[in-house]
Amino acid sequence: MRFELAVAARYLKARRRQAVVGIVTVISVTGVAAGVAALIIALAITNGMRRDLEDKLVDSSAHIELLQADKMGIKEWRPLMERLEKVPHVVAASPGLWEQVLVARGARDGGALVLGVVPDDERRVSHLLDHATPGAIAALEPVPEGASASAGLPPIVLGSDLADTVGAAVGDSVMLISPQGDLTPLGEIPKYVRFKVAGTYHTGFYQYDSQMGFMRLADAQRLFDEPDLLSVIGLRVDDPDNAPAIAKTVEQAAGDGYMTTNWTEDNRELFKALRLEQVVTFIVIGLIVMVAALNILIALTMMVMEKTRDIAVMMSFGVEPGQIRRIFLLQGLLISVIGTAIGLVLGYLASWAGSHYHIPLSPDVYSIDTLPFAPRLIDGVIVSAVSIGVSLLATLYPSTTAAKVLPAEALRYE
Repeated sequence: MRFELAVAARYLKARRRQAVVGIVTVISVTGVAAGVAALIIALAITNGMRRDLEDKLVDSSAHIELLQADKMGIKEWRPLMERLEKVPHVVAASPGLWEQVLVARGARDGGALVLGVVPDDERRVSHLLDHATPGAIAALEPVPEGASASAGLPPIVLGSDLADTVGAAVGDSVMLISPQGDLTPLGEIPKYVRFKVAGTYHTGFYQYDSQMGFMRLADAQRLFDEPDLLSVIGLRVDDPDNAPAIAKTVEQAAGDGYMTTNWTEDNRELFKALRLEQVVTFIVIGLIVMVAALNILIALTMMVMEKTRDIAVMMSFGVEPGQIRRIFLLQGLLISVIGTAIGLVLGYLASWAGSHYHIPLSPDVYSIDTLPFAPRLIDGVIVSAVSIGVSLLATLYPSTTAAKVLPAEALRYE
């Protein structure tokens, strides 16, 4: 193999009698490098999208939610929470009462899912409120029993994008319009209640920042006319990937009449779409490598035609057809390895630069505000294997053709 590799390397570096052969060889190396670099960058982006969405969903929402199957609300929820917190693998529980409302300020308004919470419990289950402005969490602390609520409007914490939509800043008042209104002879009239914006939060996840708000649990129960009633109990577990199995245990501990949802079920279609996008991206951009492989085939075919006399001379000196075949196989392998190595370096450098300098995105379109990059070593291994494998397939025809050269025919007119 040392002889074949030395000849292959010499042919690759030698000056060409026909300049077009050298040009096609350079194009082949460039094509392989471009294809590999594009694949590494594309896979880094899709991995980053999946990682960021998973991290934000796991950190910003409960892993498991317990609801009443008849959707009438959860009564006697305090002893139920204590029982659920003792379920194996459950690390925290938080009460919640949510309802869809309209948030308005002046002529501007926006729909929101408002959740009544106990801040200390909610922060053990979800880290969404950790991104709130200073003083927001303190404003949501429940009023101690026996103490009257302080004068003024009840507090609410809005997502930053929702606050921008309605034109509200910290300290402003907003009107909440709840469908759970009063029944009159003219029908049910929505309830209008003013709240003071005690703070905002920003997670970078558009669905949360533009469509959610938080208030005190007691204020939510008064707003929605649900005295001492919950719509959901959120649970955090020690292993988010095992949430579906733990959810079944939670249902058994809760008893009849309860059902659970978990973060993997709620976002199954999203992650399925991301996996499909990754496969399609690999196939589409992999076509660049296919085109580069065709260039390798053309370059080696032209090389065989140019080196027919040299091949005949070597065979006359006793070089076997198998060795001739390996010379051109190794030449194609060298082109592929050089192009793949250059592509890997460019791809990982570009991915590092993209993650370091934060390319902005439109959050209302992509759900996140920066383009994420998460390059993985395993992707480089897979891309390299595919690139080199496809390139080797392209060398089979020209190398076989070279091995079939007949010395007498090739040297007849020399």
